[in-house]
Amino acid sequence: MIETNTSCCQQLNAAADYSQWLRSEVLPVWSGVGIDQHGASVERILASGMPDISANKRIRVQARQMFSFAYAQHRGWIDNGIELIADLDRFVEHYARKEGSGIYVHVLDANNQVINSHQDLYDCAFFLLAYAWRYHVFGDLKALNRANKLLKHIDLELKQYPGGWSEGSSPSPFRRQNPHMHLFEAFLALYRVTQQGKWLAKAGEIFCLLETRFIDHQQGVLLEYFDMKWQPLKHNDELIVEPGHMMEWVWLLRQYQQHTQSPVEGLCQSLYHNALSLGLDKHTNLLFDEISPVGVPLKATKRCWPMTEWVKASLAQSDNADDKHNYDYIADANNAIASLLQHYRSGAQYIDQLGQNNEVTCDHAPASTLYHLLMAEAEIHRFTKGFVDVY
Repeated sequence: MIETNTSCCQQLNAAADYSQWLRSEVLPVWSGVGIDQHGASVERILASGMPDISANKRIRVQARQMFSFAYAQHRGWIDNGIELIADLDRFVEHYARKEGSGIYVHVLDANNQVINSHQDLYDCAFFLLAYAWRYHVFGDLKALNRANKLLKHIDLELKQYPGGWSEGSSPSPFRRQNPHMHLFEAFLALYRVTQQGKWLAKAGEIFCLLETRFIDHQQGVLLEYFDMKWQPLKHNDELIVEPGHMMEWVWLLRQYQQHTQSPVEGLCQSLYHNALSLGLDKHTNLLFDEISPVGVPLKATKRCWPMTEWVKASLAQSDNADDKHNYDYIADANNAIASLLQHYRSGAQYIDQLGQNNEVTCDHAPASTLYHLLMAEAEIHRFTKGFVDVY
């Protein structure tokens, strides 16, 4: 593991508190009552602390939890990660596999019956990420083989003109940058753990889309929705921007820069600082869920996960940005961690979403958010230990 300058590492004031909360309080819930009798992850934990056994199951959640348990094992927080992942794997193989294929359906009901049989690109991205981490942590060659087969499948079945992939196997009135962003994340993870150039080449395809389609360079923002030819698509007469995704791209672009030496400085500066100048609620120090390209809040709600992306982006910027001596990214990281703990920590669980006046608008804890919380912890761990990456 290559080390970097760690002189600033101890300035992350709340980092130890954040990691301890996840390790000692949050993770035991999801590896305990968060697993049902079939070995599957429940969709959410209610405010009472009980699993919501009446909720439908999104199959992507099973993949996200595979990542979560692999990462927890990697950090030494649990010792049964391989068993938990094996149970998740058996569950999706038994209940969600599309007959005669290695791909999975989209949604099951509470009784594990298929209610949406379509393949979803977003789901595929998280299975690829899970496979990367299963191979990395456990040397799981079966997972690596599945990753190769899944890539072949999406290239044959979901590749779409003029670039990128379709939303999935069902008709869609739009295309989104979001599943492509998570494919980019998965491709980078697979490249890191295999050093096989095809994964980096796939990431390069998405980087080209980011530069040419996803970003409004005049406004300096990331757009979310597009038509079939990647032209920006409005919703209720507004282009939609999500500050949390802008932060997430900053973190990903800094990883891509490490592997390719691509000149991403301008993109990262624009995305990072515009996410804050346009998307930060100055009264609460929280990021809005959706804004217009000029910073008008389209949703006054503020979910938990954008704060984890701010943590990751600020630390990646601290290590790489040209202006890091003139701009205090560590202060931003501290603000993001402290605000996350202040507003979204609820005992052994987390709050998903706040409203305009910071009132709780969603008091259950979605399983899918654990991935965000742990990936932020991974970036904190990387930074505080002075590592180039979390591997």
